Amino acid sequence: MKIRTELTAASLQPKLDRLWELSAQKINLINKEYDASKGTPVFTVEGKYTLRGWTEWTQGFQYGAEVIQYDVSNDESFLKSARKHTVQNMASHLSHFGVHDHGFNNVSTYGNLLRLMNEGRIPENEWERNFYEVSLKVSGSVQAERWTPIKDGKGFIHSFNGPHSLFVDTIRSVRALMVSHLLGHSHMGENDLKTSLLERGTQHALATAAYSVYYGEGRDSYDVWGRTAHESVFNTNDGNFRCPNSQQGFSGFTTWTRGLAWAMLGFAEQLESLPSFTDEELAPMGGRAQLTEVYEKAARATCDFYIANTASDGIPYWDTGAPELYRLGDYTNRPSDPYNDFEPVDSSATAIGAQGLLRLGKYLQEKNQSEEGDRYWQAGLTAVDSLFSDPYLSTDPSHQGLILHSIYHRPNGWDHTPKGQKVPCGESSMWGDYHARELALYLHRINHSAPYYTYLGAVK
Repeated sequence: MKIRTELTAASLQPKLDRLWELSAQKINLINKEYDASKGTPVFTVEGKYTLRGWTEWTQGFQYGAEVIQYDVSNDESFLKSARKHTVQNMASHLSHFGVHDHGFNNVSTYGNLLRLMNEGRIPENEWERNFYEVSLKVSGSVQAERWTPIKDGKGFIHSFNGPHSLFVDTIRSVRALMVSHLLGHSHMGENDLKTSLLERGTQHALATAAYSVYYGEGRDSYDVWGRTAHESVFNTNDGNFRCPNSQQGFSGFTTWTRGLAWAMLGFAEQLESLPSFTDEELAPMGGRAQLTEVYEKAARATCDFYIANTASDGIPYWDTGAPELYRLGDYTNRPSDPYNDFEPVDSSATAIGAQGLLRLGKYLQEKNQSEEGDRYWQAGLTAVDSLFSDPYLSTDPSHQGLILHSIYHRPNGWDHTPKGQKVPCGESSMWGDYHARELALYLHRINHSAPYYTYLGAVK
C-alpha cells in the first residue's frame, strides 16, 4: 500500500457528499424493490439484493444505514423508516441465542437511535429511550450467554459453529456487552449468579488478541506480525487451544482480509473505550495498563499487516494467501484490479479496515505519537479515497448496492461472477455498504466539528 500523505479529511468531503447522495438513492431503491418477506438481504446478484447465508446477521446493517443517512441529511423520512423497521423487525435479534452478531445487528440500530437522542438530534422521549436502553441491555446479556470457558479462568464468546469456535469477527460484537454494562446491566445465570458484562467482553477481547492475531513470535511456521486467523479452535474438554482454521478464508494459515479488518477496527474501538471504565472495574482483567498494551499491540499489528499486504490504492484482495494471487505479480505496488482473471478483491474489508486505521491513527496522535499516528491516519485516508471512487462507488441507479466488488464466501462459491469475467466482481454486500456509511460518517463528523462518532454514544 502506498500511503498518500497529501490527503486530508477535508479534501475528501466532496467524495463523502457524493456518497451520501448515492446512499439515499440506494436505501430508497431497496425499500421500494426488495421483497422483505423473503428474509434479510445479504448481498447482491446482478445488482439486486438477495439473501444467502447461515445466520441473520445483516438486518441491523440494513436499518442502521437508515439511521446514519438521517444523521447526515436530517431527512425525516429515513428516521421514520429506521424507527418503524427497528420496532417491527429487530426484536428477534435481541433474543437470538444462536449467533455471535449482537454488536452488529443491535448496536447498529437501537444503539445508533439512542446515540441520536443522547446528542439531542431527535427529541427526548422517556418511553422511547427506555425501549432502546432495555433492548441494548438484553442484547449484551444474550450475546454473553455464548460463553466457552478456557484454561486459566478465561473464555470467549463462541461463534455459531459451536462452543469450540472463536471467530475473529466477534471482536467488533463485544461492543454489545460494553454498552449493556455501561447502561448498568449484568449477565444473570443459575442461582442468580451475576457476571460482569465488562469482564466477559474484555476476556473475549483478550482471547482474540492471544489466539486470533499473530505477532511474529514463533507461534507456528506461518507466524507473521499482524496476520489473523478467521477461526481459533479449542478443545472444550480441557480448554486448550488446538489450531487455527478458516471458514471464509483460504486456510487457517493464511489471512482472510475481512477477518483482518474486523480485528483492526475492533481493537481500535476497544482502545478508545477503555477511558469509559474505572480502574477498579478493569483491575480483575489485568488493569488499565495491561489492557492498553494488549489492545494497542493487536491494533498496530493488524493495521501494519493490512498496509504491507494490500494493493497500492489501499484495497485488498480477499485473502493474502489466495492460491492464484501469485499470478498477479507484485500486486502491492499496483492499484487493485477487481476485474482480473485470478483472485477477487474484497472492498468490504476496506470499508471496515479503513475505519480501524483512522481510529488507531487518531488515538496515537492524541497520545503525542504523531509520526506513528499520522502513518495510520494517512493510510486510512488513502483507502477511503480509493473506496469512494471509481470503480468501487456504485453509480448505476438500478444497482441496489453502494460499494462494488464485495466478497462474501469465496470457498463456498456464493459470490456472483458476471458473464465475461473469471472471478466474482461488481456486487455489493449489506455489511460493506453499512460500514462504508459508518466510515463516511466518521470523517463527515470530524469535518463538521460534530461529536466524535463512537458506539459509546449510545451511553448517556
